[in-house]
Amino acid sequence: MRVELLNDTDVAAALDHDSAIASQRLAFTALGRGEAQLAPKSAIRTGEDTVLSYLSRLSPRHGPVAKLVSVNPGNAERGLASISATVLVLDAETGTPIATMAGTTLTEIRTAAGSAVAVDALAPAEADVLAVIGSGVQARAHVRAIARVRALREVRIHSRDPARREAAAAELAAELGLHVRPAGTPAEAVRGAGVVAACTLSAEPVVPTSDLAPGATVVSVGSFEPHRREVDGELLRAAATIVVDDTDTAVHHAGPIMTALAEGELTRDGITPLGAVLTGQAPGRKTPEDLVFYNSVGIGVQDAAAALAVLGAL
Repeated sequence: MRVELLNDTDVAAALDHDSAIASQRLAFTALGRGEAQLAPKSAIRTGEDTVLSYLSRLSPRHGPVAKLVSVNPGNAERGLASISATVLVLDAETGTPIATMAGTTLTEIRTAAGSAVAVDALAPAEADVLAVIGSGVQARAHVRAIARVRALREVRIHSRDPARREAAAAELAAELGLHVRPAGTPAEAVRGAGVVAACTLSAEPVVPTSDLAPGATVVSVGSFEPHRREVDGELLRAAATIVVDDTDTAVHHAGPIMTALAEGELTRDGITPLGAVLTGQAPGRKTPEDLVFYNSVGIGVQDAAAALAVLGAL
């Protein structure tokens, strides 16, 4: 059997934002219904660098998918991507490899698409102002994806580097035809925003909880390791609903969730998996004024669904 070899350009050509969002909705729904199989996420940390491995199966009729990821924050200074990845797809019946694909672009698109699914499920329909903390690959991908599920009136981007946030705002405004502006501070970015997306690799909180608007939906995709905490304990205490991509994964990898559990301010019963919201087993937002927090660490079933979408095998 021929093994397909796909690079990042091939993946990008096969996986637009709408098809990626559809794949992620399928992934979380399958997980919520108990159809998907998900092995524990593993991590090895060396200094500031981390290697992660993911293994999953979207359903018994789909083949296993494995992904190996390297997170190297120092790459930003080298002019390289901070995250690189490789994905292997096996045949459902024989277990033989059917595809190997570069996973960097796939991870970028599926992460933002997963957040878009969460925003669509958790944010009020009228939420039309998006604040993004960060100006890198994931920050830009999140603007593109969330713009597919909400009619955005304004996007604000804050990052520590003024030149980078200005460049990201100009790029996205030209590409999407939206009003996108740089914000000088995190507080300026989040005030009045219905949706806030934190897309950094920060070990310290970057979302100012006291400046969040009533009814805001806050998404964190950078809190995917125990030492990374894009949000503070105040946000978790204030949140009416705390949603994660997978509870078992979050309690071992999501920094803010692990901290709140360790300090006794949160129990597993207070955590809602996104799949349960999508399948109607648990409520997401109860009132328009609720503060809702979604912590995504990234899980294998997301990769499986995205890889299969690239191959046209969903």
